[in-house]
Amino acid sequence: MRNAIGISVKEALPQEAWSDLVNCQSAILVDVRTKEEWCSVGVPELSSLGKAVIFIEWQEYPNMSYNPLFVKRFMEELEAKPIKKIFFICRSGVRSRDAAQTMSNHLNDLGIQVKCVNVAEGFEGNLKKDKFGGRSNGWKARGLAWGQYQ
Repeated sequence: MRNAIGISVKEALPQEAWSDLVNCQSAILVDVRTKEEWCSVGVPELSSLGKAVIFIEWQEYPNMSYNPLFVKRFMEELEAKPIKKIFFICRSGVRSRDAAQTMSNHLNDLGIQVKCVNVAEGFEGNLKKDKFGGRSNGWKARGLAWGQYQ
């Protein structure tokens, strides 16, 4: 189903994304945050599943402008991989929803049938008054595997 901005993108809570990543060998996770976020906050960890997270910045730090190479780099990562479902994650689920929508539209235009899913809550979840996340919801707060970016 195509909405005003393209193919409708589904959302999944972090636990649902983890479950699909565990149970579906052809599911992948793409972290679209900035390198600075990966280094300072941590990243999802999928090595126990025999998988690796794909890291591609949706926006570039420090001005947070759109990464003009995002689609190209993403397509290079997908080359020759049998993928059925792609999960996109950012800090809170906003940038990753935009990235998922863009890639869903692009893949559909190429005739590639892949489900693009936004990870609601993101990696850190909602920000608190102190401007920090990761305490009440999100990948980390839900107790899912994570580690430091290497």
